[in-house]
Amino acid sequence: MREPTPTEAVDLVGRFEAGQEMPERMRADVRDLGALLGQVLRESGSPGLFEDVERLRIATIQAYTQESPEAFARASAIADSFTVARADEVARAFTCYFHLANLAEEHQRVRSLRERDGRPGSRDAADTVATAFARLSEEVGPDTALQRLQDLRFHPVFTAHPTEARRRAVSASIRRLAALLVERDETAHGGAGERRVSRRILEEVDTLWRTAPLRPEKPSPTDEVRSIMAVFDETLFTTVPAVYRAVDDALQGDESGHRAPLVRSFVRVGSWVGGDRDGNPFVTAAATQTAAGIASDHVLRGLERACERIGRSLTLDAVSTTPSAALLALREQLAAADEDAAAEIVKRSPAEAHRIVVLLLARKIAATRLGDADLAYREPDELLADLRVVQDSLVEAGAARQAYGELQHLVWQVETYGFHLAELEVRQHSAVHARVLAELDAGGEPGEQAGEVLDVFRAIAAIQRRHGLRAAGRYIVSFTQSAQDLENVHRLARYAAGPDGTPPVLDVIPLFETFADLQAAPGILAEIVEHPAFAERLAATGRRLEVMLGYSDSSKDVGPVAATLALYTAQAQIAEWADREGIRLTLFHGRGGALGRGGGPANSAILAQPPHSVDGRFKLTEQGEVIFARYGEPEIARRHIDQVAAAVLLASAPSIEERNRSSAERYADVAATMDAASRARFAELVEAPGFAPWFATVTPMEEVGLLALGSRPARRGLSVESLADLRAIPWVFAWTQARINLAGWFGLGTALEAVGDLERLQAGYREWPLLRTMIDNVGMSLAKTDERIAREYLALGDRDDLAALVRDEMALTRGWVVRITGGTGLLSHKPVLQRAVKLRSPYVDALSLLQLRALRALRADPDADPELQRLLLLSVSGVAAGLQNTG
Repeated sequence: MREPTPTEAVDLVGRFEAGQEMPERMRADVRDLGALLGQVLRESGSPGLFEDVERLRIATIQAYTQESPEAFARASAIADSFTVARADEVARAFTCYFHLANLAEEHQRVRSLRERDGRPGSRDAADTVATAFARLSEEVGPDTALQRLQDLRFHPVFTAHPTEARRRAVSASIRRLAALLVERDETAHGGAGERRVSRRILEEVDTLWRTAPLRPEKPSPTDEVRSIMAVFDETLFTTVPAVYRAVDDALQGDESGHRAPLVRSFVRVGSWVGGDRDGNPFVTAAATQTAAGIASDHVLRGLERACERIGRSLTLDAVSTTPSAALLALREQLAAADEDAAAEIVKRSPAEAHRIVVLLLARKIAATRLGDADLAYREPDELLADLRVVQDSLVEAGAARQAYGELQHLVWQVETYGFHLAELEVRQHSAVHARVLAELDAGGEPGEQAGEVLDVFRAIAAIQRRHGLRAAGRYIVSFTQSAQDLENVHRLARYAAGPDGTPPVLDVIPLFETFADLQAAPGILAEIVEHPAFAERLAATGRRLEVMLGYSDSSKDVGPVAATLALYTAQAQIAEWADREGIRLTLFHGRGGALGRGGGPANSAILAQPPHSVDGRFKLTEQGEVIFARYGEPEIARRHIDQVAAAVLLASAPSIEERNRSSAERYADVAATMDAASRARFAELVEAPGFAPWFATVTPMEEVGLLALGSRPARRGLSVESLADLRAIPWVFAWTQARINLAGWFGLGTALEAVGDLERLQAGYREWPLLRTMIDNVGMSLAKTDERIAREYLALGDRDDLAALVRDEMALTRGWVVRITGGTGLLSHKPVLQRAVKLRSPYVDALSLLQLRALRALRADPDADPELQRLLLLSVSGVAAGLQNTG
């Protein structure tokens, strides 16, 4: 097949871009950023690089739009023709393009959110806390709805799972570009300001190109903690109170900020970063204490700065704003403890008592951070009490706007983050606890592993003493298979404290991960709550209990369809048991970014949960690229938190609970058929002799472990002869890289075929939220697959039977999903998402072809050119950027 002429190439690219129907301003951003990258490649790349990138780009677009074997073969031939050094540069160029295209799309989302917020009636958006409250009020009455709003809890937990393929340096460059795009939107066109911004954008694109895309080495747990801190510093600290304010504005209208808010702080942030030691030998007791210290330092600095800023603005003299007796007493108390500072502040503001007090409170926060025992707060409740004295005094003096304006934001920040920022959670495997206890019960000096396990409990106790009980205390037991697995944690804590010591306060959380464990969960819970340590803790917390559900391993265990159904059943049974026992249950969802790990839109998943399984409380893991995608940009973070919190509030509406209950009953026979058929089909694949080494051959599974993504190893220790010990993240990541995405859809086609009744399945898609969510997520997963590319990866192995099984199931699943959802193809009912996938697909194809070229050479000769290994890792990073998810 001949190469298109320059005129034909321009026409081809133009028609392809026009067919994506993207907003004109986004199209302009993509075009401008792409042109700047082209300029950088000409100026900074090696001779001929730009032309080679264009040749491959045009060839992959032609292959994607024409869908002819000849066009695909020509694109493959171009990728294979490059020297390894040139292929390296081309891979970097396409990866840069994805970063810029993702940025343009994010910028359009931010632009749309800001425009929506500026329009009259924008408060009536369908998926906000305010509209969820209005709907709930109609069903249960305004008083009950208000009580549920004030009891609302959304608890994201940031994890260090290694799924963020970008370096921090790359992420930082992208964030600087994002700020420049905003500045360009706000700059007058044609003036010196626009030229300055354009010059800076070009400079930043050049910086992005010149920045090495791969980390030189794996990050340490401390590095991972600091990465998470960047999200807090740049976004979350100010975004979360802004969400509360937006909800209060919607509920109170013009009175918001003039009287006490109706909204209570409903976000709590958790972290596994520095605490999750399941299979990660680098997370030690010392690392856990370091993580807690770093987080506390960041939040106390934030609170100190906010308090200083507010104090400087409270220039209200005693004549216009008479201080209350309680405020004057607080001023005297603070001045007596910090005489020199008080004298200096009073000298500048002698008649501004509120200003004096708030500035002295900032000094106490600083002393807390620095560990000055004479001046420091012991716990955040003491600071909240002082801030409320200031608020009450302002209200009494008629200065309600000062009381409930920025000062209220500070109150919300203290309530949300305390002095610890994120509640650090520890996780360890149940088998480790059992081994250590056996060793300790046998007597003698503890070995190295036992000593480290005991040190963890001592570290938790030290964190609680230093930063308060909220700073640490949740202890998650991976692979919980019995009540004894949970009781073991309390036994170890008592061993660590010694006969005369006091163990830390612990909330021990079972994590049910496999199919069998999910089925056994209700019985295990019924047994464990009778154990004395658990019963005592339940009584102390008002019978609150957390239970964690693992999406990743259950999906790897029985396939995504059976795992989804098993998780729903387990939640329903656990919720029914908790309701009978009078236990306030919080289900903790171990969801991931990728669909094979329970990913997908969280709000639709929440509204598909069983009755009473949410009840106004939702906790989930957020990790890797998902953290930065959802929380890295303030406007998007606000929108995400608002959407999820709205779904959590609305999930307890009687109409939603009745819909989910009745539809689950009505389609129980469909669920049973799908479960059995999908499990059998999944077992046919993964239990086939030789499957594990075949999987490692046809995907870059082994190579993913070499990419410096995170501190945690990719496997718990076994070889690729066994999948049992392979972590779910590389399982998903490897299938994603091969453009097969098997972990997100395999078995659904067979399950739907077993039901066979298209009309009933279409009705189920309309009426049964669980089925709709499952099929929509699979549609998204399949849209990111590519059958042509997948065939090339599958051909790397020598098992035509397994390759055919995968291809047949992919075609069967695709056909059923399209028929059930209607339209002409995948995602045709979701045009925005379809556009995003189609815009990237041919460019991802280019990187996949380069990855295949490297994989073929490495499979043929493991001792081939070491630069091929680098090319492979570069392509892995680029495909992750293009698909916008990894593991």
